[in-house]
Amino acid sequence: MLPVLPTPFTETGAIDPEAMVRIVDFALACGVDGVVFPGFASEVDALSAAERSALLKVVATRIGGRRTIVAGASASSAAEAVAHCREAIANGIGHVMIQAPKSVGTTTEAVSAFYGEIAAAVPGLEIVLQNAPAPRGSDLKPDAILAIVRDNPAITHVKEETLPSGLAISAITAGKPAHLKGVLGGGGARYLIDEYNRGACGAMPAVEFADIHVALDRAYRAGEIERARELYMRTLPLLAIQLNFRMAFTKHVLTRRGVLTNQVVRATVPAMDALDVAEIDAWLDLCAELMTVDAREPTSAGGA
Repeated sequence: MLPVLPTPFTETGAIDPEAMVRIVDFALACGVDGVVFPGFASEVDALSAAERSALLKVVATRIGGRRTIVAGASASSAAEAVAHCREAIANGIGHVMIQAPKSVGTTTEAVSAFYGEIAAAVPGLEIVLQNAPAPRGSDLKPDAILAIVRDNPAITHVKEETLPSGLAISAITAGKPAHLKGVLGGGGARYLIDEYNRGACGAMPAVEFADIHVALDRAYRAGEIERARELYMRTLPLLAIQLNFRMAFTKHVLTRRGVLTNQVVRATVPAMDALDVAEIDAWLDLCAELMTVDAREPTSAGGA
């Protein structure tokens, strides 16, 4: 389980490195296998290069090599993606996630060449090919992804986010070359059981329910499918609401859980009114005993 970390801001809208430390500590205390930063859920498009650089350094320093970090390195050009990759390397990070930009085209040959250029410039890095749906992503079909992966040994994972993702995950898993270690689920964990049934090796949801998602993951891998389905069922109403409000929802939950002190977002997301908040809180109350990590309690950078 590798959650995507949100970007915390101060009340005045500046990035908040101290709050980022609390987010990392919360994720570690939840028992995650690693973290992702920055990603779409990090409001990456609203961050300057200096801001994302500063926060990536905070994440890398706080993790301190105890967990895998996947650094988001998507960009509008291969040259810019390479720069992000080199920054990841400078922070001791060996994995990057990259969505091919529309500017390179959507043909298999063009996208493969894009990843090949990056791999040649930063040898040794493991690349997660992020396949997001249109209009934001390239919406690549499984046969195209497999061709791209076969041509690029540096691509060791695929994050499949197109919807429905099930058939795509099955096809990629069935046809994957030896160097492809696995397929990761997307979709905010709203389809997690189906993704795992089809061979997904993990998932990259948002972080606010990381303790529940870790418990679900461990139950599934232990063959406790009924328990995994129960946890999935209990969280699904909240994940359905999250789909509408995205980062605002994440930050509301993290505020309630004591990780954040405000819910400031830069991304353009729908506003939540009092009825929305009341419904979210009602569902949170129903899941209270599943949220085993209390960020209001002192921790020592947990999960070591």
